[in-house]
Amino acid sequence: MTIDKKNMLFLLLGLGLLFLFHFLPEFKPAVDPSGKVFELSAAGKSAIGLFLLAGVWWVFEVIPIGVTSIAIGIFQPLFAIRPAKDAMRDFMDPTVLFILGSLLIGLSFSKVGLTKRIAYKMLVVVGEDTRKILLGCFVITALLTHLMAHTAVAATVIPIFITILALYNEGDGHTSKPTKFGKALFIGMAYTAGAGSICTLLGGARNPAAVGFFKEFTGQDVSFIDFSLHLMPLGWIIVFLTWAMLMVIFKPEKKTIPGLRSKAAQLYKELGPMSREEIFVMIGVACSLGLLIAQAAVPALKGLDRSIPLLLAGLVFFATGILDVQDLEKKVPWNIVLLFSGAMSIGFALWKTGAAEWMAIKWLSLLQGAPWLFFVIGVSVLVIIMTNFIMNVAAIAITLPVALVIAQYLGVNPQLILYTATAAAGLPMFLLIGAAPNAMAYESKQFTTGEFFMAGIPGTILVLAVMTIFIYTYWPIIGLSPMIK
Repeated sequence: MTIDKKNMLFLLLGLGLLFLFHFLPEFKPAVDPSGKVFELSAAGKSAIGLFLLAGVWWVFEVIPIGVTSIAIGIFQPLFAIRPAKDAMRDFMDPTVLFILGSLLIGLSFSKVGLTKRIAYKMLVVVGEDTRKILLGCFVITALLTHLMAHTAVAATVIPIFITILALYNEGDGHTSKPTKFGKALFIGMAYTAGAGSICTLLGGARNPAAVGFFKEFTGQDVSFIDFSLHLMPLGWIIVFLTWAMLMVIFKPEKKTIPGLRSKAAQLYKELGPMSREEIFVMIGVACSLGLLIAQAAVPALKGLDRSIPLLLAGLVFFATGILDVQDLEKKVPWNIVLLFSGAMSIGFALWKTGAAEWMAIKWLSLLQGAPWLFFVIGVSVLVIIMTNFIMNVAAIAITLPVALVIAQYLGVNPQLILYTATAAAGLPMFLLIGAAPNAMAYESKQFTTGEFFMAGIPGTILVLAVMTIFIYTYWPIIGLSPMIK
């Protein structure tokens, strides 16, 4: 047995922070602008320590991220934060099951070959101009994230993009050498996977998690169609701006890739006619999405949890043999599912013990008198920073409850906080650990971590600028006023 000293250091650091906060004397109460006093309970103090432990362990991955989530459930009763019954109940929250359902749908799409069929067809359409190829790759990436988790999309498109890169490099002697085209292709894939994933509830785990926390803390539900109405235009503008930005930073060395259209046409031809399985999956997913959308218009369906249509589709796919036990055991990323479970549990622990409220009021004292826009953008910047260091679900679980409490005192519309924070959580453009597509793109060996970070600076500035424009223009037009009326 070999002990990794670095891992052990951060393992002990996390435990040390938990024990430190557990045994520290009582903290001073927080006082809101109206003079109301908020005490921090012993359980709340320990919950903050557990949050810090989770952050350290998730950032440095001292143990698998799913195992860290299990530790969150274990430590809550051990340190008298919450009873085991409450801590573990969040592991099977409907939001977690919604995430599982979306993963099953993405797995079904990939298994029957629908994603390859769509991608090859796209390449036949866009032709051989490198600028159009990059735009087409970004568009197909973003489109797929409307229906499946961006991690699954990245796993699906990367092999196709490597084929495109090899065709680009043919004749140069090294089919995998770093090129500006390759940098733009894979960095752009990571960025546009994030941008596309904020457009629907299916695109990333942080979306249903954010909506789940929002409903828990405000009592207001957000439908599938309302979520997309507010964030889809934002996501697509960021996709096109990302393409334009990368065409400046990493302008391709070649204007065309000769032979790409014929290669894509051949690969598409080899797939043959659309199979019955592909048609069946398309119909099943369409029915599930139709039911999700219908919830916004049919009163009788409003009480149906959004996880049910997706889980029902997954059940049908298993019953008909589209998916099998091997898929369930080997292809469903249970480590990621557990991560979502732990993120929900620590988020609710901070809220139920009063720790989130106490931290919110402490933070509020720094923002008293600040313009409401400064607060909203400040929350977005905080989420962006956090989601570059820890998984975006955890960033939402930790930040959103605090931000919603502050918004209440400042009179800011809580829905504005929901949408800006969710968008920010889907767009970590600095570090590879910020999102799975970032790390998967790095496996292409086309760019360095420094190049990724530097591209993220103008990328993040563009995101915040577009978000600010939406706050003043599009969102008020569709009824989302910045302040509570």
